[in-house]
Amino acid sequence: MPWYARICCCLYLFGIFPFNNDSIAQIVTVPVDTTYLLKPARVFDGNDLHAGWVVLVKGRKIEAVGMAGEVKAPATAVSVDLPGMTLLPGLIEGHSHLLLHPYNETSWNDQVLREPPALRVARATVHARRTLLAGFTTVRDLGTEGVGYDDVGLKQAIEEGIVPGPRMRVATRAIVATGSYGPKGFSPAFEVPQGAEEADGAEGIIRAVRRQIGGGADLIKVYADYRWGPGGEARPTFTLDELKVMVETARSSGRPVVAHASTAEGMRRAALAGVETIEHGDEGTPEVFKLMAERGVALCPTLAAGDAVLQYRGWKKGTDPEPARIAEKRRSFRAALAAGVTLVAGSDVGVFAHGDNARELEMMVEYGMSPTAVLTSATAVNARVFHLADQVGRVKPGLLADLIAVEGDPTRDISSLQRVKWVMKNGVVYR
Repeated sequence: MPWYARICCCLYLFGIFPFNNDSIAQIVTVPVDTTYLLKPARVFDGNDLHAGWVVLVKGRKIEAVGMAGEVKAPATAVSVDLPGMTLLPGLIEGHSHLLLHPYNETSWNDQVLREPPALRVARATVHARRTLLAGFTTVRDLGTEGVGYDDVGLKQAIEEGIVPGPRMRVATRAIVATGSYGPKGFSPAFEVPQGAEEADGAEGIIRAVRRQIGGGADLIKVYADYRWGPGGEARPTFTLDELKVMVETARSSGRPVVAHASTAEGMRRAALAGVETIEHGDEGTPEVFKLMAERGVALCPTLAAGDAVLQYRGWKKGTDPEPARIAEKRRSFRAALAAGVTLVAGSDVGVFAHGDNARELEMMVEYGMSPTAVLTSATAVNARVFHLADQVGRVKPGLLADLIAVEGDPTRDISSLQRVKWVMKNGVVYR
């Protein structure tokens, strides 16, 4: 009996079949102790493309990879034919907000101020499922934006198999300087809910970092600058010494700090303080990118988010001239490439629809990277920078069996990543 027929029979017997045509519902799971022999047309291993390779998965891990004649599978292995497809590591989303939904549906202010936490968590479970089925088996979720530590609970629900979703690394509340963030436009007489945790000075920062670690944060996110200048422009928030205290406190617990920074000065301070990644980097200069490259600070450019926001505001992409903000983003992205900065793939998804994460990878190619370099960024590079290289990011024996199959060859056509046909996480088939 073909592998898919066995799965369908099992699902029918357990009363969880059939599925409808909604891709959100295409969840397939089988016992984790199953052994699979995967037979795609080609395998991208995180660095290179290999024609004729097969992959043997046993339980939760990759057992063997190589040419078909070299990999010995047991007679009990489920053979999975993936004709015309490329098998590659599960993609890693470097900048996600599962507890947000697109701003053209509901503004950020209204999500923070008007939507109850239970509603936001319920919606986030759908976001998690869409993300997984789109081939992103791991996400770095960089802030709940007003829902406290609920990302920790979502992460736990996924780990316990209560809801399907990607492996999560969470930043919980994020840290901002007092007065710089949060919903604006209210009388100073009222304390409105914030989208992050305010902290100032060494003592306040140490307490905030430790509080978030105690709440379940895997990493600390700081807003090194924000739109609080006299004219609403972005300006640095924390001093260099404050950022250093934050990094030192987090690092002593084995956790990294990542920084939202769009101004050159905010980026400079964050890099000198020792953060591991800088998010956005819109106004980065060659001098700042040189500093980042020298200090091993990676850039997460989040191209798709700004692109989406400008379209929400009326820009007709492909018809209207490119806005100045887009031209600036292209310039900074190319300057980072020229300086040799490590680029991690992360989109700021939540600003736009979850499940459309590959939009970022297409734009990275459009802005100057090769498809192969982008694939490596979204797999092996992200895994290394996020301290997950001993678990995921490669098609390699001993690593967790996070694998996806897409139609065509994404090393030639990055849009192939929009055609995910098969998804496995931790040795469990979900699609």
